[in-house]
Amino acid sequence: MKKYLLPAVLLVMFSACKSQVGETPVVKCVKADTVKVYGELAQATFPGKVIAASDMNLAFRVSGPVHQVYVEVGSFVRKGQVLAAIDPRDYEIQLAATEAEYRKIKNEAERIIELYEKQSIAPNDYDKAVYGLQQITAKYEAHQHALADTKLVAPCDGYVQKRLFEPGETVSAGLPVVAMISTGTGEVEINIPSSEYIQREQFDHYYCTVDVFPGKTFPLELVGITRKANMNQLYTMRFRLAGNEKSMPGPGMSTMVTIQYKPRSTESVGVPLPAVFESDSHTKVWVYDGHTGTVAARTVVVAEILADGTTIISGGLRAGEVVVTAGVHSLKEGEAVKLLPAVSLTNIGGML
Repeated sequence: MKKYLLPAVLLVMFSACKSQVGETPVVKCVKADTVKVYGELAQATFPGKVIAASDMNLAFRVSGPVHQVYVEVGSFVRKGQVLAAIDPRDYEIQLAATEAEYRKIKNEAERIIELYEKQSIAPNDYDKAVYGLQQITAKYEAHQHALADTKLVAPCDGYVQKRLFEPGETVSAGLPVVAMISTGTGEVEINIPSSEYIQREQFDHYYCTVDVFPGKTFPLELVGITRKANMNQLYTMRFRLAGNEKSMPGPGMSTMVTIQYKPRSTESVGVPLPAVFESDSHTKVWVYDGHTGTVAARTVVVAEILADGTTIISGGLRAGEVVVTAGVHSLKEGEAVKLLPAVSLTNIGGML
């Protein structure tokens, strides 16, 4: 009897040991990421171009043959300086004729008004004299202005960009003759997509960089944003170059404009979208406890999901905590996990 008892006991012990080995729990390896504060350095950069504060095409208010153009392309002009002139002959003759008529009617009107004050003339004759004087006075002043308008003057200090007509050519009223730019503070113009336009209330401050000024940034002041998109579905933003730099970017230079957003609440943090899941009608994430090596589900408040997949959490998480970012639907409350090491930039494939 003892002869067969020993093998049976050994068989039972072996089976027990085998059962214990098979019950060893398998620890899952999971991807994880550290929760970071979102919005402290949020910014966007767009290409732009420096433009003149005022880019003007100047025209005569009267028509006629160009008598002279007094400026050359690139020359500096002062406010009030004569840039070009139309032959004034016809306008001088016109004014001389009107002036003679004006003096005649004025003398006659003054005589009638004097008689009316002495009650020696009918009110109807007085009214005709007054209205006639008003009419000829307006005509006389209009012809004075027309003669003065044969000279084209600079509305501000600036530089001549183009001469569009030469002496001898006839121009119509309102047709540009000289193009110039002002010497005022330059401006910068960029185009932004609708995804940025809808966040314009969050824009905080702006600056630009120019290749010909390496290492320097130029602060910008917002002038305005168009309310209608162009044909490319872009909205135009215009800025004024600020600061007291002696050397400033000039019109036509290419630039890169950076828009910095207002800092979001310090409670707002960002996590990858795969870290978030739904459970019991609540939005949750798995938070990893480094002391116990386990995960615990935590309810969070999602404020926004960005186009790049970043999920903005406005409540339930703190910066610095670690959340699981893959396989969230296969985990259980309190389950032990092992964090996968981050992929090295020199070992992108993950091969050892």
